[in-house]
Amino acid sequence: MPGSWFLDTRPRRSRRGALTVVFAGVLATGAATGALGGEPTALGSVAPGSAAHGGTGRGAPVGDAATDDGKNTPRDPREARARGADLAELTVSRSGDRWSAAYTAREYEGLRQALDGSYVGVGISVRQARSAARNAEGAARRAGHGPAVTVDRVRSGSPADRAGVRAGDRLRTVDGHKVTGRPVTAVVALLRGSDPDAPGGAAAPGTDVTLRLTRDGKTLVRTLRRERLSTEPVRVQRLDDDVTRIKVGSFTRGSGEQVREALRSRVPEDGGILLDLRGNAGGLVEEAVTTASAFLDGGLVATYDDHGTQRALYADRDPRGGSGVERRPVVVLVDGGTMSAAELLAGALQDRGRAVVVGSRTFGKGSVQMPRPQPDGSVAELTVGHYSTPSGRHVEGRGIAPDLPVSGTGESLARARKVLSGLEARS
Repeated sequence: MPGSWFLDTRPRRSRRGALTVVFAGVLATGAATGALGGEPTALGSVAPGSAAHGGTGRGAPVGDAATDDGKNTPRDPREARARGADLAELTVSRSGDRWSAAYTAREYEGLRQALDGSYVGVGISVRQARSAARNAEGAARRAGHGPAVTVDRVRSGSPADRAGVRAGDRLRTVDGHKVTGRPVTAVVALLRGSDPDAPGGAAAPGTDVTLRLTRDGKTLVRTLRRERLSTEPVRVQRLDDDVTRIKVGSFTRGSGEQVREALRSRVPEDGGILLDLRGNAGGLVEEAVTTASAFLDGGLVATYDDHGTQRALYADRDPRGGSGVERRPVVVLVDGGTMSAAELLAGALQDRGRAVVVGSRTFGKGSVQMPRPQPDGSVAELTVGHYSTPSGRHVEGRGIAPDLPVSGTGESLARARKVLSGLEARS
């Protein structure tokens, strides 16, 4: 596959020669979904590494989840100097690009680790109450009031799990900071030990964080020690004898091969597949292309322009041999939190006639960023081009329109299963 994309604090060439690029976009995902799973999302982008990442970028203003429009407003240079990203911030400010972002060396290292599939945290995902999240804009402005923040998921074996934190617990404070009414991005930042108003690099492993929670009317106080944890980008769930749901939360390193392995060993022969990309803010483009390769028998996945030069990305054949997955019926679930590399994947499967796309229109992040290290160690990400689906559709500002528009998480899943039941395996 031409285009093994790599992102690091120092540019280096891929063995296959392509481009070092980034797709930005995570903070807006919190806005679209009202939930963040996996603490690395507080970095402002879920991904640097061998390619691309989804998020609005570190330079984006972090406000209430309901009011953040994803636009990247240049920061005050004085703030940049205080953060240690002076030169990167100056470069970004001059670009006038909504998707450009500036990182300190520490922040960028955290992003690189996130793309490698690790992060420093305590192992919980948080969510705002759905009914309240619709009114989050006004509520979050009233200190101590607004949407409740609850624990959505606790990672097995994590510090939170060992301390007895459970899904459904209401989170009241993190290190004394009230979290009710705060956007989930700010709550995740507190859990990771970074500034909730400008999420950046996390605290070091071994540092403590104290949580005050309520459960069944009782107050619980737990002091947890942060650890370096690996992400869980791919989860597989058997819904019934014939349908398997593969949830891809982000495209961190190795996630594409995890999808391939799930298709080889955990999906029944001729069984239907629900590829759930809802809330996926992107990640490494190379991993998104590997995932596409698991469903396609070669062929075009996307095209992109690199400073005016057109390049193409192609699906690779499975090096371990075909599993017949290209014959199995597939439905892709998307929503407004499906961004960047996830949109690239959904658009490829849709254009190639390989899957029916169900849900709501995706975010519309189709521009390509390249990291540019600065002499002071900071890193600026600047837009170098845009990508298109195999049929030539531009994603930037438009998103991917589903074949079957459906609103509501539960309804989308139900409709997707109904569509899947009407699809026949290919001969």
